[in-house]
Amino acid sequence: MEKISPCLWFDGQAEEAARFYVSLVPDSRIDEVVRSPADNPGGREGSVLTVVFTLGGRRFVALNGGPHFKFNEAVSFQIHCEDQAEVDRLTQALSAHPEDEQCGWVKDRFGLSWQLVPRRLSELLSSPDAAKARRAMEAMLKMKRIDIAAVERAAAGGA
Repeated sequence: MEKISPCLWFDGQAEEAARFYVSLVPDSRIDEVVRSPADNPGGREGSVLTVVFTLGGRRFVALNGGPHFKFNEAVSFQIHCEDQAEVDRLTQALSAHPEDEQCGWVKDRFGLSWQLVPRRLSELLSSPDAAKARRAMEAMLKMKRIDIAAVERAAAGGA
């Protein structure tokens, strides 16, 4: 068991969210569903209290805590994507609010924010060529969804 695990607060959708997330990322699974032994602020006795799940090899807990708290952009999860196809697939699956997309950030139907970070974008932004890195950054900042080819063109000095 990992020493620290993120705990995500849901209002009755913990199991639905966990099942959705594990369907998207390799090396993911539902590990345990715990039902509440008594009534609590987030649900009735016998309802799903927590779902322990592994997402991309990392342990998470989803808690049905009730309507008291909502996700915001102060916390997000990054998914490091290998290519444009993975960026596009995950954007399509996760983005429930296209109007909120910015620089590869999406918000899912549960309100959780995700950053879809192409490996190539990280390489370009950390280039030892400062001008190349700046051009890549400037191109990325204009995008809602990351277009790796367009960022590469900008980094190379093209339009």
